[in-house]
Amino acid sequence: MAVVPGGPSSRPAAGAQFFCTAGRGLEPFLMREVRERLAATQVEYISGKVFFTTCSDLNMLKQLKSAERLFLLIKKQLPFPVSSVSKGKILNELQRLINDDPESWLNAISIWKNLLELDAKKEKLSHKNANPLKRKVGEDDITAKKLKTEQIQELQETKECQLEKQIEEKILEQGNFITEGEKFQKLQDDVTEAVDTRNQTNLTFRVSCRCSGAVAKTLTAQEVGRVIGIALMKQFGWKADLRNPNLEIFIHLSDIYSVLGIPVFRVPLACRAYIKTAGLRSTTAWAMASLAEIKHVYYVGADVSDSQLSGAYDNLRAAGLRDKIELLQVSVIELPLPSESVDIIISDIPFGKKFKLGKDIKRMLQEMERVLRVGGTIVLLLSEDHHRHLKGGEASSGPLNSQGGHTEEPGGEERLTPAEKAAVSEPVSSSFAASNQERLDRMPPLGSLVPVDCYRVSLGKTDALISKYKKSYSPGR
Repeated sequence: MAVVPGGPSSRPAAGAQFFCTAGRGLEPFLMREVRERLAATQVEYISGKVFFTTCSDLNMLKQLKSAERLFLLIKKQLPFPVSSVSKGKILNELQRLINDDPESWLNAISIWKNLLELDAKKEKLSHKNANPLKRKVGEDDITAKKLKTEQIQELQETKECQLEKQIEEKILEQGNFITEGEKFQKLQDDVTEAVDTRNQTNLTFRVSCRCSGAVAKTLTAQEVGRVIGIALMKQFGWKADLRNPNLEIFIHLSDIYSVLGIPVFRVPLACRAYIKTAGLRSTTAWAMASLAEIKHVYYVGADVSDSQLSGAYDNLRAAGLRDKIELLQVSVIELPLPSESVDIIISDIPFGKKFKLGKDIKRMLQEMERVLRVGGTIVLLLSEDHHRHLKGGEASSGPLNSQGGHTEEPGGEERLTPAEKAAVSEPVSSSFAASNQERLDRMPPLGSLVPVDCYRVSLGKTDALISKYKKSYSPGR
């Protein structure tokens, strides 16, 4: 039985391969972010995922703002030809993902462990530096006794946990292996145990599966998870544990690709600890802010709703920014600000479900135009109806940009236009310009506000448009 290479490393050797999931339409923002923040290379994307290589450690990876989840990449390959082969053959091909190339799995596990180990050491050092030892005479003896008591309690709890796992593993090894589909719960709950596990036969794992497209009509997530799980147990001697595994294996089979990875963090990157009252999705909000190119500023927030302001106060308090941002209860069509006194405006325009707008959207934009200085920027999140109303015509049935379904992998190329193929491999800034120019040419100015960028993004059940404008002149002068 092979052993996972041990030995800590300060960074992934020669750069590790990762991928992030992203909301549809946010892929170009994430591509740009990993290049700028992580100095990532080999950056490419398909719909909903961005792949890249980086030498960054976990502390840097945690800083990503436009990503939903982060995974260490194990494999990425062409889709399974489900329409031309039998189900039994497909299941055999799934087993080969493990059996034909065990080295790639061992390498991925080694990198994963090294990342966690380095992060644990840095966190321990940080706590040590933050809490210098200041002890009186005799305090060492008291602390030692307390530590010994805690270690005994921890050992007892560990034995009870191991016994519980052994019972569950016996059931699983008898064929009762299931998966939890697309749910990600309590990933890597015991990082220390995972880091200290040097022999790979001691690893516990579970499999999370997702099947889409034609694959989903042939295979279920449970079938895929069972085959992958049994293959991993046979090949590496790992033990299945659905409740509290050291390791989670994620697999997504679609018509465009097959991808396998290890979730790096238990909590999604998109879950901001300081957000106590939910509002606009954090990744979408960050994309809007990044498009506005904010520098050093004084922030003012405005809303007419008591409940919205109350939620904003809660979030500011949790983030420690209550004294950094001023909140005003005012109407956006009557802002108590001098003309041309604001550099940047970012607004999530109400979609009309909770707050009815009617024709007030033009009055809102006129007031924003008034307070914005010449050369200033407005970034708006607009519904389809808002966008159509501002254009004064019918909404286009096609996307406003070409970020919805791109892939560099063979087998998906028939889905792309020549312009889209070019956009995949070009630098992000060039891709932005090339994919949006045609749409921007059809967007009329709004008074002195000239359209600069426009991206269609998914908000879950509906789509929206992130639109950027620049003020080109001062009306009336």
